[in-house]
Amino acid sequence: MALPPKWYQFLVSVFASLGSLLFGYDLGVIAQVIASPSWLTKFNPNDNEIGAVVSVFTGGGCLGAAAAGPMGDALGRRWTIMIGAVIFCLGGALQTGAQALSYLYSGRLIAGMGVGVLCMIIPLYQAELAHPDIRGRVTALQQFMLGVGALSAAWISYGTYVGFAPDNDGQWRTSLGIQIIPAAILAALILIFPESPRWLIDHGKPNEGLRTLAQLHSHGDINDAWVRAEFDQIQEAITFEHEHEAQSYVELFTDRSCFRRLFIAVALQASVQMTGVSAIQYYSVTIYGLMGISGDDTLKYQAISSVLALVGQFLCILFIDRFGRRWPLILGNLANMVTFIVATILLAKFPPGENGNKGAAWGFIIITWLYNFSFSSTCGPLSWIIPAEIFDTKTRAKGVSIATVMSFAFNTMIGQVTPIAMTAVGYRFYILFVVCNLTNAIFFWAILPETAKRPLEEMNYLFTNAPLFVPGMKKVEWESTDLERRAREVEAKQGYASHVEEKM
Repeated sequence: MALPPKWYQFLVSVFASLGSLLFGYDLGVIAQVIASPSWLTKFNPNDNEIGAVVSVFTGGGCLGAAAAGPMGDALGRRWTIMIGAVIFCLGGALQTGAQALSYLYSGRLIAGMGVGVLCMIIPLYQAELAHPDIRGRVTALQQFMLGVGALSAAWISYGTYVGFAPDNDGQWRTSLGIQIIPAAILAALILIFPESPRWLIDHGKPNEGLRTLAQLHSHGDINDAWVRAEFDQIQEAITFEHEHEAQSYVELFTDRSCFRRLFIAVALQASVQMTGVSAIQYYSVTIYGLMGISGDDTLKYQAISSVLALVGQFLCILFIDRFGRRWPLILGNLANMVTFIVATILLAKFPPGENGNKGAAWGFIIITWLYNFSFSSTCGPLSWIIPAEIFDTKTRAKGVSIATVMSFAFNTMIGQVTPIAMTAVGYRFYILFVVCNLTNAIFFWAILPETAKRPLEEMNYLFTNAPLFVPGMKKVEWESTDLERRAREVEAKQGYASHVEEKM
């Protein structure tokens, strides 16, 4: 029995999101690698060298995300995914076989480039395949699979940490080598899945695009009313875009509607890092050590945090298309703010490292878990969902590329600044994230229109005609879709034609 179309789209997107799993795994596994006695003995690194091993990965992500935009437009979404996976395999192999820190630097840089390509192109590919009714949960797979990768890294790291002797290189080479497996599977099989129908139509292959739409939405029936309506809408939108929309990156900044969407996407990716997601994760490990928890126990507590994040990401997949984009993002930032207020008070009243503050330290750990759940169920997934759906076909790869570069850039900046700031000003650094979460909520309440369930081809109309200050927009203005009207018209015409044939 054939799968229902929406399930088929979802499962294709699940496979593509193996690339997101690689991002989560590599971010998670490096903490265990640099803590392994065998790794420390072999390389004897200083603090700066350890920091470079960690941060060069996100630097590579910036380069990969920047390259993925033009690559995705020129080669197609599937080939770009395959190239990103192959690049990651090369970087993973260099890390696994490292005989000197230079191998690790180059391996981390190359793997980061591969992840940058994948994190940019995968949500875009998913959004272009999915029916508007499920587009949110499909693109939320980016953050969910990132969580799966982090959880896998946590438990695999724990297993290799306790399973190998402290002088055995397998303690860290095994966990680094495992990441190559999903990347190789992704590279080997992605080309058997459908190409984006929008990319095909945009590149002079309308018949192939129509067949792909039918494969995705109607078990191959090219005369299905929804398929014909969507095909006509895509063709009209692409014709308009070729005449009026961005042909280069410059036009993203000169066209008012394009720049509005670019501004929202870039601001969203920057704002997500300013929620404190990287800072609180970095500092939570320090708290574990200060309260006397170290080694394999630390890895267990990190794994608990990964489980809670995964639960939050799963809930986002279930409900994001029901609740929309605006209010989950606004309320998520406010919930993040509350957790940071509590964490700041705990750190101010019970400074870590002093005697008798174990209860407060455990309170801090629990509040970091709650933050992780809040972030993972709202802001994290939405940072990939919204940029992937707000751009036109002609601007999508360029806009998402710039936004993803911003994500990696702010991630790198926060990672570098946090330990310095925590040493210089202590708990007061957390006040920054209290303020940022509050201003994020106010900012997106003011400027972000609802995009849920709106076909991609209608985003241009929305962002051209919606007021800059959006809270005054009526709900009916969010929900009306030209595609549904077109589908009803096609059905009516088909019904009329059938009636005429029966009379003849």
